[in-house]
Amino acid sequence: MSSLRARLLGLLLGGVLLVGVVGGWVVYRNALAEADAFFDYHLRQTALLLRDQPVQYLLAPQFPPATASYDFVVQVWSLDGVRVYLSRPHTVLPEITTLGFSTVSTSEGRWRVFGIQAVTRVIQVAQPMSVREQRAAELALETLKPFALLLPLLALFIWFAVGHALEPLRRLTALVKARRVEALESLPDSQLPAEVQPLVGALNELLTRLQSALGRERAFMADAAHELRTPLTALHLQMGMLARASDEGERAAAMGTLSAGVQRAIHLVEQMLALARQEPRAAAQRQPVRLDDLAREIVAELVPLADAGRIDLGVEAAQPAVVAADADALRTLLRNLIDNAVRYTPAGGRVDVSVVPARAAAGARLAVSDDGPGIDAAERARVFDRFYRRPGTVPPGSGLGLAIVKAIADAHGATVTLADGAGGRGLSVTVSFPPASAGSSPP
Repeated sequence: MSSLRARLLGLLLGGVLLVGVVGGWVVYRNALAEADAFFDYHLRQTALLLRDQPVQYLLAPQFPPATASYDFVVQVWSLDGVRVYLSRPHTVLPEITTLGFSTVSTSEGRWRVFGIQAVTRVIQVAQPMSVREQRAAELALETLKPFALLLPLLALFIWFAVGHALEPLRRLTALVKARRVEALESLPDSQLPAEVQPLVGALNELLTRLQSALGRERAFMADAAHELRTPLTALHLQMGMLARASDEGERAAAMGTLSAGVQRAIHLVEQMLALARQEPRAAAQRQPVRLDDLAREIVAELVPLADAGRIDLGVEAAQPAVVAADADALRTLLRNLIDNAVRYTPAGGRVDVSVVPARAAAGARLAVSDDGPGIDAAERARVFDRFYRRPGTVPPGSGLGLAIVKAIADAHGATVTLADGAGGRGLSVTVSFPPASAGSSPP
């Protein structure tokens, strides 16, 4: 049963029915025990009454044969084993006399027999067990009849009680169904059963996270639209200059300017897509990553870019260090850090990458240092904002590199700190990672 209401009704009504059956059986067994005690008493009393009577008294018509109301049968034996009297001639009784109480089986069923010895004879008083069982069933039915009559009322009460108990869930369901798509306010959690409150709390937390994610998405879209407007307008103007070029020299210059503008637009779009992939990203499947191997890989990839700007790019120190991370995201992080450092370092400058394990098993540290213009301490907090660029910054860029680095670091529980480079020149960016999960080892 997929319905909670049907499941509750089935369990409760089934439990009531089971209790009723067990209770009826217990009442029947108790009634049978009482009937046994009652009829055993009368068997014994009848035998004692007949013990001192002459046989002629038994044969007399005025003697009520076998107390008809209790269906007793009387049998009298002589001491030499001859039956001299049977109150019901066609009744099959045991021919062996046992003094006292006994229960015997015959072709007519089971009998309860009481035997007693007189001076000249042995008297047996017997009763079919079916009489007792029938009487016990009648007593049990009389006892259970009021409960049987009340059972439909109990079932009706359970029906309405279950419906009333599930009413908060029905109201909550109706409230959620009636909500608009853009309505992300928290659901009311007052006057709710304690069992429902954790569900509503979890839904409210989900709505809060969704509202925050949508807010970031709207802000990102607004910033992206604003930032794309300028390069697209510039491209349009450059295309106009190309169309108006009067000679081959002007056309070549316009083509160069247009090509540079297209490259800047491509770089901006790539950075925006990278940021869009990282910000709403849930924790991906984390695996042990050798941070030192990753640093060597990205440095080798960006060496041509550094050589084009006559920048000395290399790995200063790369000690074995393992972090639990998404390897693709770490590649994006390191590529942005090195790309920023190479772009802002003047020709003849130097960019160093280092990886060192932190002390006390506290993860690892990745650092990228350059000897470029650096960033003033007052502005270091703002450079992580999306699309933020310091006035007069050269060369042109998107203002998203460090924002992407910060988003990836936050997703991995890492921290990003900015400091002066070696000798107080340039900038040093350090990403400190938490320890890898237990059992992680270098691949």
